[in-house]
Amino acid sequence: MKTLRLKPGKERSLQRRHPWVFESAIARGGADSGETVRVESHDGAFLAWAAFSPESKIRARAWSFTETQRIDAAFLASLCARAVAARGLFDLQSDGVRLVHGEADGLPGLIVDRYGDTLVAQFLSAGVERWKGALADALLKATGLSKLYERSDASGREREGLKPVTGWLRGEGPTEIVIREHGWKLSLDIATGHKTGFYLDQRDSRQRFAELAQHRRFRRVLNCFCYTGGFTVAALAGLKAAGALEGAQLVSVDSSLPALERARGHLALNGFDAAGGQGIEAEFLDANVNTVLREFIEQGRTFDAIVLDPPKFAPTVAHAERASRAYKDINRLALKILEPGGVLLTFSCSGGISADLFHKIVASAGLDAGVDGYIAERLGAAPDHPMTIEFPEGEYLKGLVVVRKPA
Repeated sequence: MKTLRLKPGKERSLQRRHPWVFESAIARGGADSGETVRVESHDGAFLAWAAFSPESKIRARAWSFTETQRIDAAFLASLCARAVAARGLFDLQSDGVRLVHGEADGLPGLIVDRYGDTLVAQFLSAGVERWKGALADALLKATGLSKLYERSDASGREREGLKPVTGWLRGEGPTEIVIREHGWKLSLDIATGHKTGFYLDQRDSRQRFAELAQHRRFRRVLNCFCYTGGFTVAALAGLKAAGALEGAQLVSVDSSLPALERARGHLALNGFDAAGGQGIEAEFLDANVNTVLREFIEQGRTFDAIVLDPPKFAPTVAHAERASRAYKDINRLALKILEPGGVLLTFSCSGGISADLFHKIVASAGLDAGVDGYIAERLGAAPDHPMTIEFPEGEYLKGLVVVRKPA
């Protein structure tokens, strides 16, 4: 068994069961890509079994902190089975579920989502890439399914020295799938959609937006970076439950025309008439969000509810300063067109932006916009995207519900 020997003082994070070993912490040792290594402190004490990655700054990712543990297909199968079983702890009200969430489930670099009878997996680290076949078999056994589609095309693979790979890994079938979520329907394409096909992590926030729409009876809703319109459908579902569809105006903005076409289709899929037959006015704008927000300011157009769910501006802490400016700008512009008493749901999915920093960014945006607001709620990823005590980096999705103070 090959060994990594750490520099003095670099063992503390592993002793706290943080699963990452950075290149700068290693005194000597190496292995092939994905090979299991024994990680030791500077004085030879055992710390962890880990998967080695010769190309990544995260040079090793821990499989186990137990010296007697054998890292083999049976061990990995037990981790897959435990992760799948854990999802039964939550009432997710959806047949789109995150089954494996990387480090949180002891499987660093592995993401697995279930859409109905189909699994979609991302193998994003050298370790899970090396064990791909065994992991695929274990996942199908744990779920009782027969179809697994691979979407290993995220940028993280490049940092591991791995090429993008997509396609059916086990079985085959249609890539267009319709899932149910909180009583409404959402369609996706697992071959071309973002991430594994859809943003399951925002499931609870979409439900919360539906509840707010039902309670507050929003008349004018703006959904920015709308992708395929999940928050738009949620707003309409809430308004329908309140009997308040008549006169509702909804604007959905994204820079992807195919995503907007699917968003429009989602209205029809859920029984809403975007052409105005139910008194709904629905606009779908293929445009830059910043440009649209500035145009609305010039036009004096305002909204009762705004959603800001932008893409990842800061994948790492190194990008935080530039990303902070981008987050501040869109929040400043949005707050300017938010009606007094209106609601802003604003999010950051950037791992390089902490919850505390995001709060400060939104506060600074409000100051520049001349707008004061209450932080009514904090939002995060749905519970099938868990964060563990040992791995705070898992808290990548942060959200705030901001209510603008009445004039």
